[in-house]
Amino acid sequence: MQIGPYKLSSPFVLAPMAGVTDKPFRALCRHFGAGMTTSEMTTADTSLWQTAKSRRRLDLDLDAEPVAVQIAGSDAEQLANAAKACVERGAQIIDINMGCPAKKVCKKLAGAALLKDERLVREILLAVVAAVDVPVTLKMRTGWDLEHRNGTLIARIAEDAGIQSLAVHGRTRACRYRGDAEFETIARIKECVDIPVFANGDIRTIEKSLEVLRLTNADGLMIGRGAQGRPWIFRELIDGLNNKSKKAPLAKKELRDTMLGHLKELHRFYGDQTGVRVARKHLTWYCDNLASADEFRYQAVRVDSASEQIRLTREYFDRPDGGVFSGTM
Repeated sequence: MQIGPYKLSSPFVLAPMAGVTDKPFRALCRHFGAGMTTSEMTTADTSLWQTAKSRRRLDLDLDAEPVAVQIAGSDAEQLANAAKACVERGAQIIDINMGCPAKKVCKKLAGAALLKDERLVREILLAVVAAVDVPVTLKMRTGWDLEHRNGTLIARIAEDAGIQSLAVHGRTRACRYRGDAEFETIARIKECVDIPVFANGDIRTIEKSLEVLRLTNADGLMIGRGAQGRPWIFRELIDGLNNKSKKAPLAKKELRDTMLGHLKELHRFYGDQTGVRVARKHLTWYCDNLASADEFRYQAVRVDSASEQIRLTREYFDRPDGGVFSGTM
């Protein structure tokens, strides 16, 4: 799997998710074998980049190639300028978001709303590709709604404009995250272009992941919600692809060290106050995969100090039944 000059270490990559794939989480997923991680979606309006949230989102992983940044907007010139600014900061790949279904994004005619206007899609892609000397990629959906599945046309427009890979979420914007992903549509998109295609959507188990690769003939998988609370899914996917025998995801000690390390990085990256708040959702996701974790989760998401979150996590793993995976993995 290669994007421009960058050969990915595996075909399984982390989907950019606002509020989730921050710098600590990206590092953790790379540790477990993600072939590429991309920054959280960042507005193309550079006048807003001085906020604390934008500064954190643009804190790039300069020690891990390729350095990929996702930008979102609806103005071609603004997106082109934002792409250049990201490259100046060290970005090696620019990803354009045309897949986000959120109302606050789409009402600005950004994200998946752009799929309505094929002329504007072409204008944006041509402008961004011309503005930078690094690969430009596109995150998209299968169309705007079930009556307007124009994913194959958008894919051909993207390839003609110089886009170097596609990530396709197998739903329309109108579907948001409801219903089953349309893997047959991703397969048709893959057939109509010669650039790499990542399949995305409803990829939560190893068995389903390998089935999606077969059904779509995609070059790789982009994992989003399946990695929440389970960043080791990338290692499992690599083992599954290599036909290695299935085993328990992590030993208790490795799971404990993973969670504690993640918490400490969140506290360091955001500062104790914000870090504790951000850590609550990650702890909830971890606990979704663990047995006998209800009491631990109840306490850990209510404390207000970093030291208390660390203490409660250590105490949970000191229990004989702590750190045991549930049967829903």
